[in-house]
Amino acid sequence: MNREVDVLVVGAGPAGLTAAARLAAAGVPRVEVLERDDPAGGVPRHCAHRGFGAWPGALTGPQYARRLTEAALRAGAEVRTGVTVLDWAGPRTLTAVSARGPETITAGSIVLATGARERPRAARLVPGTRPAGVYTTGELQRAVHLHGQDIGERAVIVGARDVAYAAAATLRTAGTRVVAMVTEHPGPRSAPVRAAHSRLWHAVPLLTDTTVTELLGHGRLSGVRVRRRDGRTTVLAADTVVFTGDFVPDHELARRGGLTLDPATRGPAVDAALHTSRPGVFAAGGLLLPGRSARAAAHAGARAAWSVRSRQAAAEAEAVRARQTQAEAERGRQAQAEAGRVRRSEAEPVRVRRTAGGG
Repeated sequence: MNREVDVLVVGAGPAGLTAAARLAAAGVPRVEVLERDDPAGGVPRHCAHRGFGAWPGALTGPQYARRLTEAALRAGAEVRTGVTVLDWAGPRTLTAVSARGPETITAGSIVLATGARERPRAARLVPGTRPAGVYTTGELQRAVHLHGQDIGERAVIVGARDVAYAAAATLRTAGTRVVAMVTEHPGPRSAPVRAAHSRLWHAVPLLTDTTVTELLGHGRLSGVRVRRRDGRTTVLAADTVVFTGDFVPDHELARRGGLTLDPATRGPAVDAALHTSRPGVFAAGGLLLPGRSARAAAHAGARAAWSVRSRQAAAEAEAVRARQTQAEAERGRQAQAEAGRVRRSEAEPVRVRRTAGGG
């Protein structure tokens, strides 16, 4: 099935949904959002803690995700979940597959808002066995908040940024004790109040200047070997380990499209208007700045919407100028033709009189 839309947004997280809502509200007639997961909303869907949206009255992650989705639908955008975008079939044409089957969609503009993900254990080159009980924060939150799965009894968290403390809260919700947080830095990378609350109120020790060197266990994780900066090693008994932070852009679609990538962020390189190296293709959100907040992603989506609308307005103005130029040229041709007819009509009687006089 081949279809055309005015704007196609890939990714229904805060950036993509905000961009779609702004564009549809601005009067763009055919705005469509494609999302492989269900429901829409991106990472906030499985973040049960509050802090999303504007203060006061901050929302939980699921509440925030629903609000963004409802805003896009209310504005007139179409939000489709369970749709996986596969590849490019043209400069602004994408192939996708869903329960309805394969389809090819061509758009006037495309907004890539595919977000970011945490590096899994394998990408962090942590040696050891491959037991069950190894998660990233996102995997943990989905398992607990979306699927209600049992996690384990004792957990080690790798990292000490805000996302690590969110993982600790998720583990407490699941009834799992956090035996330690481990960071290679000399201190936490979160607000001092938050770090102190975790250490004093929840009795979670923070091991600084410490790295994970090996995962132990067969079938199920049994321990995490760590090394201090001075070379001392110890094994933390745990059946669960959560690797947090170290976000990377989910840039596979951008890479397959041959878009220029930023060597620093590894996301698409963009200009001040969030325009990528391909005309008519924009990028926003975690794809550009992995690990930033949902609020920052939503702001980026709004910027992308403004840029898309500006491009469309410029194209519409250019089309108007082209039509005006064409109309003026046509009027000029008609005027020249009319002038020619007038000259011929004035010259014809003279030729007749000359012929008569000669006879």
